[in-house]
Amino acid sequence: MDKKPTLDISVVIPLYNEEESLPELCDWIHRVMIEHNFSYEVLLIDDGSKDGSWDVVTQLHNKYKEIKGIQFNRNYGKSAALHTGFQETKGDVIMTMDADLQDSPDEIPDLYTMIKEEGYDLVSGWKKKRYDPLSKTIPTKLFNGVTRMMSGIKLNDFNCGLKAYSHRVTKSIEIYGDMHRFIPVIAKWAGFTKIGEKEVEHRARQYGVSKFGLERFIHGFLDLMSITFVSKFKKRPMHFFGSIGTISLMLSFFIVLYLIGETIYSKWFGYGEVRELTNNPSFFIALTGLVIGMQLFIAGFLGEMIQLNSRSQDYLIRDKCGLSD
Repeated sequence: MDKKPTLDISVVIPLYNEEESLPELCDWIHRVMIEHNFSYEVLLIDDGSKDGSWDVVTQLHNKYKEIKGIQFNRNYGKSAALHTGFQETKGDVIMTMDADLQDSPDEIPDLYTMIKEEGYDLVSGWKKKRYDPLSKTIPTKLFNGVTRMMSGIKLNDFNCGLKAYSHRVTKSIEIYGDMHRFIPVIAKWAGFTKIGEKEVEHRARQYGVSKFGLERFIHGFLDLMSITFVSKFKKRPMHFFGSIGTISLMLSFFIVLYLIGETIYSKWFGYGEVRELTNNPSFFIALTGLVIGMQLFIAGFLGEMIQLNSRSQDYLIRDKCGLSD
């Protein structure tokens, strides 16, 4: 059973080579929290940075006791950073934002209110006005449109890094691979259906360069198909594989019976041209269908056995600061 939250807000920030922006971001977050009298913590998840980001994290921890850090041994990706951060949070409301200063900490109080007072399970930011080139905004609109259609969740911006969650959500879902883009979809399939959206400020990048390329949209569509399938059939793989396998087995079996019966009838009664089964392409197609059907049925059976074991994924952490081991 999850421990009762001891803080108002936990802010989880994945980062990769963001040493320049971290001091300004953390000072800004601290200022907002103090102004609104929030008890809080900031979890900086260093995803294997190659610059001096971890040194900056440790300096910030010495400056603010509320700032804590986790350093991965290598780059695992944003989903791994978020998943690990979610497991460590102690806040009643969990917020995520990017480390590049394109998300504004001034949005925190309103997001907190939407979770605590309006009862949302999850609130996603919507960067209606963006400071990105067309090479990013057009694919983003297409990606969001397809995700909205397939998931049934009426959000304009699924991939916005600025989000707020009830702590129950972050303790109940698991994200891996590149599934951070689909946290609202994962949350919905986990039973958290009150999902809202808030228009938020998108700020121009001040330091460094984007860590994501156009290939993320291709991967995103593939991940969407994967998460849709897994969400529907993870707990009942036999329903998918077994159903298709059974149909293939039955159809192929009756075709084989018909071909055998036709051959016997022709030979016995001398009706029509007698064609050997081994010379009939339909016979081999039906046999292939039998084999495929059996394989699908076995795949469903194995899936049922595998899903009994809960998925666990451990990431090799090099160091921590401000967190118990």
